Amino acid sequence: MATLLIVHHTPSPHCQAMFEAVVSGATAPEIEGVEVVRRAALSVSASDFLAADGYVLGSPANLGYISGALKHAFDVSYYQILDSTQRRPFGLYLHGNEGTEGAENAVDRITAGLGWVKVAEYAVASNKPDKAALEQCWELGATVAAGLMAQEAPDVLSSGPATPRDARR
Repeated sequence: MATLLIVHHTPSPHCQAMFEAVVSGATAPEIEGVEVVRRAALSVSASDFLAADGYVLGSPANLGYISGALKHAFDVSYYQILDSTQRRPFGLYLHGNEGTEGAENAVDRITAGLGWVKVAEYAVASNKPDKAALEQCWELGATVAAGLMAQEAPDVLSSGPATPRDARR
Protein backbone atom coordinates (compact mmCIF):
# COMPACT_ATOMS: atom_id res chain seq x y z
CA MET A 1 0.00 0.00 0.00
CA ALA A 2 1.30 3.44 -0.92
CA THR A 3 1.46 6.21 1.66
CA LEU A 4 0.66 9.87 1.06
CA LEU A 5 1.97 12.21 3.74
CA ILE A 6 0.18 15.53 4.16
CA VAL A 7 2.40 17.96 6.05
CA HIS A 8 0.44 21.03 7.02
CA HIS A 9 0.43 24.16 9.11
CA THR A 10 -3.16 25.23 9.70
CA PRO A 11 -3.23 28.27 12.00
CA SER A 12 -6.42 29.77 10.54
CA PRO A 13 -9.92 28.68 9.52
CA HIS A 14 -8.99 29.40 5.89
CA CYS A 15 -5.97 27.08 6.02
CA GLN A 16 -8.14 24.49 7.79
CA ALA A 17 -10.74 24.59 5.01
CA MET A 18 -8.02 24.08 2.40
CA PHE A 19 -6.49 21.22 4.40
CA GLU A 20 -9.87 19.50 4.71
CA ALA A 21 -10.46 19.82 0.96
CA VAL A 22 -7.05 18.26 0.23
CA VAL A 23 -7.77 15.38 2.61
CA SER A 24 -11.21 14.88 1.05
CA GLY A 25 -9.69 14.59 -2.41
CA ALA A 26 -6.91 12.28 -1.26
CA THR A 27 -9.40 9.97 0.48
CA ALA A 28 -12.09 9.96 -2.21
CA PRO A 29 -13.74 6.54 -2.53
CA GLU A 30 -12.17 6.00 -5.94
CA ILE A 31 -8.68 6.27 -4.45
CA GLU A 32 -7.70 2.75 -3.44
CA GLY A 33 -4.52 1.36 -1.96
CA VAL A 34 -3.27 4.70 -0.63
CA GLU A 35 -2.97 5.39 3.08
CA VAL A 36 -3.24 9.10 3.85
CA VAL A 37 -1.19 10.22 6.85
CA ARG A 38 -1.66 13.73 8.23
CA ARG A 39 1.07 15.44 10.24
CA ALA A 40 1.25 18.93 11.61
CA ALA A 41 4.42 20.60 10.34
CA LEU A 42 5.76 21.06 13.88
CA SER A 43 5.37 17.36 14.70
CA VAL A 44 6.43 15.65 11.46
CA SER A 45 9.64 13.65 11.63
CA ALA A 46 12.21 12.41 9.17
CA SER A 47 10.74 8.94 9.74
CA ASP A 48 7.37 10.20 8.50
CA PHE A 49 8.96 11.54 5.31
CA LEU A 50 10.94 8.34 4.78
CA ALA A 51 7.86 6.14 5.26
CA ALA A 52 5.82 8.04 2.65
CA ASP A 53 5.73 7.54 -1.10
CA GLY A 54 4.50 11.07 -1.88
CA TYR A 55 3.66 14.35 -0.21
CA VAL A 56 1.23 17.23 -0.08
CA LEU A 57 2.55 20.30 1.70
CA GLY A 58 0.29 23.02 3.09
CA SER A 59 1.15 26.40 4.54
CA PRO A 60 0.05 29.96 4.97
CA ALA A 61 2.15 32.41 3.01
CA ASN A 62 2.74 35.24 5.45
CA LEU A 63 5.26 37.97 4.80
CA GLY A 64 5.99 36.45 1.41
CA TYR A 65 7.32 33.12 2.69
CA ILE A 66 6.19 29.68 3.87
CA SER A 67 5.34 29.32 7.52
CA GLY A 68 8.16 28.86 9.98
CA ALA A 69 6.52 25.56 10.91
CA LEU A 70 6.85 24.14 7.39
CA LYS A 71 10.40 25.45 7.11
CA HIS A 72 11.16 23.81 10.47
CA ALA A 73 9.82 20.48 9.17
CA PHE A 74 12.40 20.57 6.41
CA ASP A 75 15.18 21.96 8.61
CA VAL A 76 14.98 19.04 11.07
CA SER A 77 14.63 16.36 8.38
CA TYR A 78 16.55 17.60 5.36
CA TYR A 79 19.80 15.63 5.61
CA GLN A 80 18.06 12.48 6.84
CA ILE A 81 15.70 12.44 3.84
CA LEU A 82 17.97 13.96 1.18
CA ASP A 83 19.16 10.78 -0.52
CA SER A 84 16.22 8.52 0.25
CA THR A 85 13.26 10.55 -1.02
CA GLN A 86 14.48 11.64 -4.44
CA ARG A 87 11.98 11.42 -7.30
CA ARG A 88 9.02 11.25 -4.96
CA PRO A 89 5.93 13.18 -6.06
CA PHE A 90 4.60 16.21 -4.24
CA GLY A 91 1.96 18.92 -4.38
CA LEU A 92 1.48 22.18 -2.49
CA TYR A 93 -1.36 24.35 -1.27
CA LEU A 94 -0.91 27.87 0.08
CA HIS A 95 -3.12 30.47 1.65
CA GLY A 96 -1.94 34.07 1.48
CA ASN A 97 -3.64 37.43 1.75
CA GLU A 98 -0.75 39.05 -0.08
CA GLY A 99 1.48 37.57 -2.78
CA THR A 100 2.48 33.94 -2.48
CA GLU A 101 5.34 34.01 -4.97
CA GLY A 102 8.03 33.97 -2.30
CA ALA A 103 6.46 30.95 -0.61
CA GLU A 104 6.13 29.14 -3.94
CA ASN A 105 9.78 29.89 -4.75
CA ALA A 106 10.87 28.61 -1.34
CA VAL A 107 9.07 25.31 -1.85
CA ASP A 108 10.44 25.05 -5.38
CA ARG A 109 13.99 25.45 -4.05
CA ILE A 110 13.57 23.06 -1.14
CA THR A 111 11.94 20.34 -3.25
CA ALA A 112 14.46 20.79 -6.06
CA GLY A 113 17.22 20.26 -3.51
CA LEU A 114 15.50 17.09 -2.37
CA GLY A 115 14.92 15.94 -5.93
CA TRP A 116 11.14 15.73 -5.53
CA VAL A 117 8.84 15.87 -8.56
CA LYS A 118 5.98 18.37 -8.75
CA VAL A 119 2.98 16.39 -10.04
CA ALA A 120 0.19 18.97 -9.79
CA GLU A 121 -0.25 22.70 -10.08
CA TYR A 122 -0.06 24.47 -6.75
CA ALA A 123 -3.40 25.34 -5.16
CA VAL A 124 -3.31 28.94 -3.99
CA ALA A 125 -6.05 30.97 -2.31
CA SER A 126 -6.32 34.49 -0.96
CA ASN A 127 -8.67 35.69 1.75
CA LYS A 128 -11.53 33.25 2.35
CA PRO A 129 -11.09 30.31 -0.06
CA ASP A 130 -14.04 30.26 -2.45
CA LYS A 131 -15.63 27.18 -4.01
CA ALA A 132 -13.16 27.18 -6.91
CA ALA A 133 -10.15 27.35 -4.57
CA LEU A 134 -11.48 24.51 -2.44
CA GLU A 135 -12.15 22.46 -5.58
CA GLN A 136 -8.54 23.10 -6.63
CA CYS A 137 -7.40 21.79 -3.22
CA TRP A 138 -9.62 18.73 -3.62
CA GLU A 139 -8.11 18.10 -7.06
CA LEU A 140 -4.61 18.51 -5.63
CA GLY A 141 -5.18 15.83 -2.99
CA ALA A 142 -6.90 13.52 -5.45
CA THR A 143 -4.22 13.96 -8.14
CA VAL A 144 -1.27 13.22 -5.86
CA ALA A 145 -3.08 10.24 -4.29
CA ALA A 146 -4.18 8.87 -7.68
CA GLY A 147 -0.60 9.09 -8.89
CA LEU A 148 0.45 6.91 -5.98
CA MET A 149 -2.45 4.55 -6.62
CA ALA A 150 -1.29 4.12 -10.20
CA GLN A 151 2.30 3.59 -9.13
CA GLU A 152 2.94 -0.02 -10.00
CA ALA A 153 6.56 0.39 -11.03
CA PRO A 154 9.20 2.83 -9.77
CA ASP A 155 9.33 4.72 -13.08
CA VAL A 156 5.58 5.28 -13.45
CA LEU A 157 5.82 8.91 -12.30
CA SER A 158 8.36 9.84 -14.93
CA SER A 159 5.60 9.73 -17.52
CA GLY A 160 3.54 12.32 -15.64
CA PRO A 161 0.85 12.39 -12.99
CA ALA A 162 -2.32 10.38 -13.09
CA THR A 163 -5.45 12.50 -13.11
CA PRO A 164 -8.40 11.27 -11.08
CA ARG A 165 -11.01 12.33 -13.66
CA ASP A 166 -13.54 9.79 -12.39
CA ALA A 167 -12.96 10.73 -8.74
CA ARG A 168 -14.47 14.22 -9.02
CA ARG A 169 -17.36 15.17 -6.81
